[in-house]
Amino acid sequence: MIDHRLKIARKSKKLTQEQLALKIQTTKGTISNYENGYSTPSNEMLVLLANTLHTTTDYLLGNTDDPSPISQTDKDDAAFQAFANDPSLQKWYKELPKSREEDLQKLRKMWEILKDSGEI
Repeated sequence: MIDHRLKIARKSKKLTQEQLALKIQTTKGTISNYENGYSTPSNEMLVLLANTLHTTTDYLLGNTDDPSPISQTDKDDAAFQAFANDPSLQKWYKELPKSREEDLQKLRKMWEILKDSGEI
């Protein structure tokens, strides 16, 4: 699986075996051996290949068909969506504008305390 996926990822970036080898400080022969299934990259080399080709080790290993890496921003967005879709949170958020200014200031102070303590 790695052999086929590595070749696809390399070609999608319009790199020759030699160009990829130069980027990861190895030889064209090593890349050729990986792509032809004669040898398998070490774990460290697999991570380096994935990072250089802007894909994931899971894609190269065949654990997923999606070659695009998930960015931290995507993870943060997914976590926020899960948080925002909580019905009790939605109810609280809708009622928030009806709160007294004094209560909103207290809430903000609590938020700052939690943030400063590293709990958030």
